[in-house]
Amino acid sequence: MSQRPGTVIDVLGKAEGYLKSHGCQSARLDAGLLLAHVLKTDRIQLYVDHSRPLDQQELASYRLLAKRRAASEPVAYLIGKKEFWSMSFAVDPRVLIPRPDTETLLEEVLELFGPEDESRAFRFADVGTGSGCLACALAKTFPRSQGVAIDRDPNALAVARANRDSHDLTARVDLKSGDLLEPVRDQSFDLICANLPYIPSQDLSKLSMDIRLHEPLAALDGGPDGLAPIRKLISAAPGCLEPGGWLLLEVGDQQAAAVGELCRQADFTDIHTRRDLSKTERVVVAKRSGM
Repeated sequence: MSQRPGTVIDVLGKAEGYLKSHGCQSARLDAGLLLAHVLKTDRIQLYVDHSRPLDQQELASYRLLAKRRAASEPVAYLIGKKEFWSMSFAVDPRVLIPRPDTETLLEEVLELFGPEDESRAFRFADVGTGSGCLACALAKTFPRSQGVAIDRDPNALAVARANRDSHDLTARVDLKSGDLLEPVRDQSFDLICANLPYIPSQDLSKLSMDIRLHEPLAALDGGPDGLAPIRKLISAAPGCLEPGGWLLLEVGDQQAAAVGELCRQADFTDIHTRRDLSKTERVVVAKRSGM
């Protein structure tokens, strides 16, 4: 049965075609996320309410968002949130958008520290926290853990603070401003994790428009070989890790071997990698010697 112009199903179809014509690779998903945001519902409910007509204000709001998406603005910024580890995080152009690949790091933490279990108590530091998604996900997964989320950008920390507070983690996740481990150089942790900038500077211009034009490039630029911040953290990490403590680093494509070698040079042991869903070596794992 055909739908009246302006119904949910009609508007979704037109928006999908419009986004496809502007090169959007996930047009159907994006069209649905944007409309669900405008209607204050979820994507499943859109199909339940497929014959619901949109009023003029809703149509105007949706058309504006579709135009912005067609101009490469990321959906997460347009709707102001992104799901990560089955949790919702506020995001805006002050921080990188959380990626599914980063969940690989959390999967490795579960392997190292055991399944979700309130008896697991440990201290962690999330270096370069950005939106705070890693720190919050760790604290939620391990309810007796205590953590510190660190970022040198005060604007990013403001986003992380909002996310921490919205997930009721104020008492368990501290926020620190500064470069890498400098703010906690007198503290010791069982786990240090980091998703630091790892894109070589010369490759930034090759990133997609969504990323290049809208996400904070300072959070992506890893220096000439992409490893400058990672190299610095590996050097500093032993001084802040308990004997037997773990360092987990998200890395870029083809970087795992070089990062593993840096860990060996810093006297880490039990060095291994974990692959993401695309089978890329995404996380380098290393243990501080002494246990």
